[in-house]
Amino acid sequence: MSDFDYANDSMLEMYLFESTTLLDQLDEILLQSEKDGNLSLDNVNEIFRIMHTIKGSSAMMEFDTITHVSHKLEDLFYVIRDNGIDEDYFKELFDLVLGVSDFLKEEVDQIRRGQKPSGENKELAAAVTDLLERMSGSAPVVEKAEETEVPQDHTVQAEESAQADGSALAGQKTHFLHVNFTADCQMENIRAFMLVSKLETIGKVIATIPDELNANKDASSIISQNGFYCSLSTDLPTEEIATMAKGTLSVYTVEFVDAFPSNSSKQTAAAANTPDVSESETKTSAAAANPSDAGDTGKGKAGKQNLINVDLNKLDTLMDLVGEIVITESMVSGSADLVGLELDNFNRASRQLRKLTDELQDIVMSIRMVPIAATFQKMRRIVRDMGKKLNKDVDLVLMGEATEVDKTIIDGIADPLMHLVRNAMDHAIEDKAGRTSAKKDPIGRIILSAQNIGGDIIITVSDDGKGLDADMILEKAKGKNLLTKPETEYSEKEIFNLLTLPGFSTKEAVTEFSGRGVGMDVVKKNIEKIGGTVTIESIKGSGTNIFFKIPLTLAIIASMEISVGKNIYAIPISNIRESFKANSKQLLSDPDGNEMIMIRGVCYPIIRLHKVFHLQDAQTSIVDGILLLVDSGDRMACIFADELLGKHQVVVKPLPVYLSRYSAKGVGIAGCTILGDGSISLILDIQGILNQY
Repeated sequence: MSDFDYANDSMLEMYLFESTTLLDQLDEILLQSEKDGNLSLDNVNEIFRIMHTIKGSSAMMEFDTITHVSHKLEDLFYVIRDNGIDEDYFKELFDLVLGVSDFLKEEVDQIRRGQKPSGENKELAAAVTDLLERMSGSAPVVEKAEETEVPQDHTVQAEESAQADGSALAGQKTHFLHVNFTADCQMENIRAFMLVSKLETIGKVIATIPDELNANKDASSIISQNGFYCSLSTDLPTEEIATMAKGTLSVYTVEFVDAFPSNSSKQTAAAANTPDVSESETKTSAAAANPSDAGDTGKGKAGKQNLINVDLNKLDTLMDLVGEIVITESMVSGSADLVGLELDNFNRASRQLRKLTDELQDIVMSIRMVPIAATFQKMRRIVRDMGKKLNKDVDLVLMGEATEVDKTIIDGIADPLMHLVRNAMDHAIEDKAGRTSAKKDPIGRIILSAQNIGGDIIITVSDDGKGLDADMILEKAKGKNLLTKPETEYSEKEIFNLLTLPGFSTKEAVTEFSGRGVGMDVVKKNIEKIGGTVTIESIKGSGTNIFFKIPLTLAIIASMEISVGKNIYAIPISNIRESFKANSKQLLSDPDGNEMIMIRGVCYPIIRLHKVFHLQDAQTSIVDGILLLVDSGDRMACIFADELLGKHQVVVKPLPVYLSRYSAKGVGIAGCTILGDGSISLILDIQGILNQY
C-alpha cells in the first residue's frame, strides 16, 4: 500500500463507497437534530454505529488517521448514550461533529484521488477529547425517569398552544381565496407553496385545495385546471390580502369566494373558523407518538429489495452497447437492399426487434437513474453553515426529492445548485432586521424542487428574499460595457439574463462567499454543458425563481431530422415548438434588414441554416422550404431548412477530439449520430446557433 495506487482495488472501492454514504447519513442526522433542537436516543445510537463502522473498516484498510478520529468520536457518543447530554453542550457538539465529518470527507477524497491521508488533525482530536472529558465529569442530565416526563410536559404545552391559537382565531375572520396563476408558468405547486408561506405572515392558513403541496404529485395539474383555493384567518381587510397575494410571483388573479367548492371535504373544516386536523396531520402525530410503527412499512419494503452496487463505468459501457444496437437495428431495417421487396416475415421480425430494442433501451436508462434527494440534502449543510456566519435564519424546503435523473446529469447539477443556494443565502435573503422591517417572516425560506415534465426535468431554486432590481442590474451592466443595444430596448427577462454574463456581480464588496463575478456564468455554462437551459424570474421585494430545464438523459434522444442541401441534421425534439410552411404575408424585416416572421402576433427572427454552415445547393425561398420554431430557454427563433425527414431516436456521439480546437459547440454543433444507412448526421446545438444572432 505504499504507492496508494488503488485504481483496481475492489476492496478500496467498497470502502470509499461505504464511508461516503455513512458520512452523508451522519450530516443528515446532525442537521435534522440541530433543526429539531433535540438529539434522540435513536439518533445517538445511529451516530455511534456510523462511527464504529468507519473506525473498523478504516483500521482494516490501515488508514490510521481516520481510525483514530472516528474512535474518539465513537467514545464521545458512547458517553452520550449512557449519560445523556446537557443542552448547554448542544451547539458545541453539533459544530464539533460536523467539523469531524468535514475532516473525514477530506481524508476520503484524498484517498479517492490516490493520495496518502494527511497527518492527524491534533486540534480536532484535542477538541473531541476536551468535550468528552467535560461531559464525562458532568452529572447525568437525562435520567430515564425524566425521559418519561418530558413528553407529558410537551403535551401540556401543545394543548396550551392549541388553546391560544383557537382564542386568537376566534376574533378573526376567515377569507376564502381562489387564486389563478399565469398560463404555462409550470411548477404551480411550488408557487402555491410560496403563496401559502407568504400568507402565513399575516394570519393562519387553515386549509388548501389541493392539500400537501410539497408531497402531492398531482398538485400542479389540479391547480393548473381548477386554480388554487386557500382559507385564511386574519384580521386584515381583503384589499391588503389581495395586494400581498398578487405580489407573489406568477399570480394572475385573486378572487374572494364564499366557500370552497361543494365537492371539497375541506369546506366544513374551513367554515368552522377554527383550525382542523387533516388526515395527514393525524397520521404524522401518530407516527411521532410511536416512531417504531411509522418505520415498519419502510423497513419491510427495504428488506425485500435485492440491491447490488455496480461500477458506473460498466453502466456507461452497457449504454454504449445499447446505442450500437439501436444504430445496427436501424441500419438493418432501413437497408437499401430491401427497397421494393415484399418481405412480410422480415417486417414482422423487424418490428418485434425494434420493440425489444426500445424496451432494452428503457431498462438500461432506468438503471442509470438515481434520486436527486442526495444532491438536495447536501444543500442543507451549506444553508446551515452560511446561516450561522451571516446571522440569518433560513429554512430549506425540499420538494420532489424522489425525482430520478441520469447519474451524469446529477453530477453536472451539483455545482450549479451549490452556487445558487449560496447566492440566495448571501444576496437574496435579508438579515433578520431587514425582513422584520419589510414585514416578512424573520425566518427566510429557500425551496429546492425537482419535477418531471415530458422528457425533461425542471429543477427550481426559489427564495422569498428581496428579489432582483432590474434598474440596478441594467445600470451595472452599462457601467461594465456589457450592453449590446440601447437600454430602453431591454425586456425584464433580458435584463435578468445579464446576470449570467462573465464577470458580472451585484455584490458591492468581495466577501467570503461572493462578489468576484464568478457564479451565474459558471452556472449557465455547466447547465448548458449537459444540454439544459437557465431561466430567471423575480419580483423586487418578493423573491426570485431560477429554473433549470434539463433532459432526463444525454445518451439517446428523440430528434427531428431535417435536410439542408445535401446535408442531414438532427434537432432535439425538446427544442422544437412547432414546424410550418410560411407564406409571404407573414414575412417582414426589422430596421437593420434582418428577416423576421409574424406568428400569432409575435415576431421571431429567421435563421437560415445554409448561411450558418455556408452550404451550397440549398433551398433559398422561404415559402418553398420549412420553418421550425425553436426554443433555447431564454430565446426563440425560426430555423429555415429545406424539408423535414422525420422523427428518430438518435444515439448521441461526441465529436472527435481533434475537432475540439475548432469550438464546434460555439458554431452550433452539439455532437453527431449515425443514421440507418451508415452516414453521419450532425446534431444541432440550438443554444449555440441562437447565441450567434
